[in-house]
Amino acid sequence: MIDGLDHIAIAAGDVEGAAGAYATLLGVAPDRRGAFQLGNVALKIIATEEPGGDKSPPWRLAFAAGDLAETRRRLERRGLPSAPPRGGLSLIDVAATHGVAMGLVERAPDAAPRASFAADAVHGLDHVVIRTTHPDRALGLYGARLGLDLRLDRTNAQWGSRLLFFACGEAVLEVAVDLAADTLDEPDRVTGLAWRVADPPAAKARLAAAGLDVSPVRPGRKPGTQVFTVRSGVVGAPVLMIGGAR
Repeated sequence: MIDGLDHIAIAAGDVEGAAGAYATLLGVAPDRRGAFQLGNVALKIIATEEPGGDKSPPWRLAFAAGDLAETRRRLERRGLPSAPPRGGLSLIDVAATHGVAMGLVERAPDAAPRASFAADAVHGLDHVVIRTTHPDRALGLYGARLGLDLRLDRTNAQWGSRLLFFACGEAVLEVAVDLAADTLDEPDRVTGLAWRVADPPAAKARLAAAGLDVSPVRPGRKPGTQVFTVRSGVVGAPVLMIGGAR
């Protein structure tokens, strides 16, 4: 079944420009294929319009599976049909995933390379934020169908939200529900990424020196963490940088 996230794809009209922006944001150079390989996931920039005139979704989560054929078979039995692999990627029916584009990639559990990263650079993905108006539907999709481990289900009136945390390999899918919003039949959507850095103050200084608009470093919600927000120079959605205890 699913072992973790293989990569996240972000669609952009200007692929070269977006790749340059993410090289600055991450502090990591792309590999020869144009992907940014981090400690636990890769980030890929894809064209907004794919060959054939098809529009790419703004975001795509590609899960790693040790046995792609068996994973596809099991997920189809759970109501998540997927297309035959194309270029190594098998796309899951987006209607079945309630609007979030997902795919499957065959990858051995220990296939992701490990490298050293500068203290002020991003070294991995902490979590992906997904917004939903249907928490029970999300529990069914991410827990029962995809088989991810539900680590936390917390409602906090001060935050005005209910948060569901699903472990996905070395990262987390954070599904957020706005408590004040009406329960409408709206598709789910990816709304942000949180990246891990070893030294948040140093990472903030690097990005500020590059001309990006960054917030002050502040204590994170989890004790022992520091976070800051990147408010400019980002393609896709707001970005949170986080460091400290896991």
